[in-house]
Parts: sequence; structure tokens; C-alpha cells
Amino acid sequence: MTATPEDSQTSSGPTSGQGLSKQNSSIRFTVGKVDAGMTILLTEDHHLIEFPSLLLPKGVSAGSVVNISVNRDLDEEHHRHEEFWALQDEILDQFGKNPPKTPTLRVKSLTQSTCILEWDSLVLNQASLRSLDVYKNGVKQGHSIANPFHTTQYKLQGLDIDQEYSFYIGVKTSAGTLRSNDVKARTHTLENLTGTNICFGVFESDYALEECKKLIVEIGGTWTEEVGIDTTHLLCHVQGGYNYEAALQQSIPIVKPEWLKACVEHKKLQAALPYYLTQPSNNGSSNQADAPTQG
Repeated sequence: MTATPEDSQTSSGPTSGQGLSKQNSSIRFTVGKVDAGMTILLTEDHHLIEFPSLLLPKGVSAGSVVNISVNRDLDEEHHRHEEFWALQDEILDQFGKNPPKTPTLRVKSLTQSTCILEWDSLVLNQASLRSLDVYKNGVKQGHSIANPFHTTQYKLQGLDIDQEYSFYIGVKTSAGTLRSNDVKARTHTLENLTGTNICFGVFESDYALEECKKLIVEIGGTWTEEVGIDTTHLLCHVQGGYNYEAALQQSIPIVKPEWLKACVEHKKLQAALPYYLTQPSNNGSSNQADAPTQG
């Protein structure tokens, strides 16, 4: 867009030698009020517009007549159009062809009152993670999982005995929300002890420890050397040790070996409370509080 005084040569069509890609038009204005920022211009048919004073020729004042030419540059339009779509193709290649992968959910272990879910590490490619949530029977469980890039397991506690539940996880990302597959699981009956996972603390003798390991195999359970997310009970004779402290921290029942012997004798899961290594205090609190745990 250019502005020229009236005595300049103007034309309403393309000038000689001008590229065909540029379309010109020229309109005549009479200058009205001139300010430092904007100038009032009047057309011959008495229309009024505001025009930046900076773009007017020097010496223009109220009463001057100017011609304003408006040019359309088709070559530049075409160039910018190509630049725009080249950018879209680049964005598509970088972000659109590798979308986040939907997580696959699995049941790792079950007991009479707990269920441990697990999934593979998240693969989001270029997308950003917003949150990861666990759903039980369609209801979100607690807060979103902390450190979701480093957490691939979740433990649900307080479930009912011999009940079927449905689970899935929802992953919110900058590329949309992903929902895993639904998995169904039924908690064990009291007679089903296969979900029992026992860890050991300090024993009075190696013989007593080996006897407990044999009993665990007899009921179809498992045992581990260290306390983990799937540990259901800690067996020991005395307090202390790494596993003991870990069990306290994770609210895992710490029981005497007699608990295991009672399970074998009655062929069903026994209540842990009568066999606690240390009984609850008078105020009702216990080292083995039954609270949900996230792994």
C-alpha cells in the first residue's frame, strides 16, 4: 500500500513492466484532520477513513489530495501458502504419525482382599502426559498416580472376599485420552491360599525358617527374600531387620509363624490379628493398618 500526492502519475491498472501477479487499484482522497498518529481521509463520495500518518508523503496537510494504491502480491501469497503447508507436513511427520500407544493392563496377583494391577511403561512418543488414573468398576480410585513414568503397578486393598471386579487405567495426554483394556478379576475365597506371598524377618533358627518355607509350598503360596508390593504377610520371631522395617512402612501384617501353621491346619486363611508379633496399642492403632497402597 502506497500513498502519493495528486501531482504524481497514478493509474487504476497495472503499470508498464509490472508483473502480472500483482493487481493494483488506486483511490483518491482529500486529507482532513492530520494528527501525529492517524489522519482523517475523505473519498470523493464522502466516505471517511482513518489512515496512519506515518505512511503519508511528507508535506501533506489538511486539504491535500492523495492517491492511495493497494497492491495484491500473488507471488508472495503463493510463497506463503507453500511455507504454511510445508510446516503442516513437518508437524504431521513429527507429531501425527507416531501417536501415543494405548497401555495394556494385566492382573499381577490376587488375594482375598487385594489385587495388584500392572502395565508396561508408557510410550507417549511426542505427546505430553497429563495424568494416569486407575478405575475400579468404572470409579476413579483416589488421586492420580504420582510419577507415572516410573510406576507400572497399583495395589488395591480392602476388596470383598470372592467378588468380581473390573479394572482399567486412563491416561490423559496432550494428544487425547487413552483407555486401556478392561480386565476382570475375582478375589479368592478363604480356602484359596494361592495368592499368599510371604516374606521373612528374623527367625530363631534356620530350621524354623525352612519349615515355614515347606508349609508355604504346601498351601500353594509363594515366598520372597525381600518385601515387595505383592507381599501379603511378614513372618518372624523377633523384631528388627530390613524386611521388618519395610513391612512396617508398607502396613504389611507382621505375624508369628503360628499364623501359617493355623492356615495349614484349618486349610483356609486365618485372621492375622491374633498372631501379630506386637499387638495393637490401647488406642486401637496398629502397626498393620489396613490402608490402600500404591506401587
